Amino acid sequence: MMKLSIYTILLTFISSLTIAAEVNIFNARHYKADAELYSKFTNKTGIKVNLINGKAGALEKRMIEEGADSSADLYITADAGRCGAFKAKGMTQGGLISPVIKSAVPSNFRTNHWTGIAKRARIVYYAPDRVSGAELSGLTYESLADPKWKGRLVIRASGNIYNKSLVASLVKNNGKKATADWAKGIVANMARTPTGNDRAQIMAVAAGEADIAVANTYYLALMLSGNKGAEQQAAAQKVKAFFPNQNDRGTHMNISCAALVKGAPNKSNAIKLVEFLLTPEAQEHFTNNTFEFPMIDGVSPSPLVVNNIGLDFKQDLKTKVSSYGAKQADALEVMTEAGWK
Repeated sequence: MMKLSIYTILLTFISSLTIAAEVNIFNARHYKADAELYSKFTNKTGIKVNLINGKAGALEKRMIEEGADSSADLYITADAGRCGAFKAKGMTQGGLISPVIKSAVPSNFRTNHWTGIAKRARIVYYAPDRVSGAELSGLTYESLADPKWKGRLVIRASGNIYNKSLVASLVKNNGKKATADWAKGIVANMARTPTGNDRAQIMAVAAGEADIAVANTYYLALMLSGNKGAEQQAAAQKVKAFFPNQNDRGTHMNISCAALVKGAPNKSNAIKLVEFLLTPEAQEHFTNNTFEFPMIDGVSPSPLVVNNIGLDFKQDLKTKVSSYGAKQADALEVMTEAGWK
């Protein structure tokens, strides 16, 4: 057998280190600002970030089909329900945990397979000239099914992951039967057949098509920023935000999450990247560019969020977001049976 020179062995070792100094992200978040954040990580650590962007369904399909041959280290997406469902398919692994992650992320926003990296709330928007303070007093997600809202409510389709997670949280807290009755009340109160994204629901209230809408917090700030055009900016200025369930468990919270993919070839680098995403620098980047709530303490939301949506509200810290994936099938079933399109 031919002997290798010390030089050849050293060169091979250095080459292997270079190849290993990378992390592969399958990214379903659709924010250009995220790429800037990953560049900052590379500049700080020397670890190259290979970013594969796409829609959640397409990325998940690819990772499942590639199986053990997949290069994916992290799957980053919006909504705990997606991360939970991906874990249920056997596509994630434990080990996404470290002292940094444990101290930064409250236990109800993480598992050892995936963790939240930013938060969002799913709240109610209303037309202040058509909805009185008395009507809003004590408003809960449950009370949106009250007949007083008949013909006044807009909300996205039942297949939307944000709605599936919201309804899953209601199944978790109130039981499947009560949630099935609630879903029927929601359908009866709809001002129109569900259509469009969250911003479309806010615009419907601004246009007088409905009095209240359910949508995530960051969408209003995005519209107010002017990034989506003058029409949406003007619409956002016509509505007000309200946080439901302030007298009991608190407002429904969800996350953007990072999941450790089964067979990740660069597991240690993936953990380092998640730890970086939980630093004040990265969290401020999220809040100022995507208008989400920070996951960690000590970082303030964007002024657009603070001034137009609010900061001082009771979050639901009781309901583990892992239940959104576990109860997702039940949620979709009750919505479908209620005729929620």
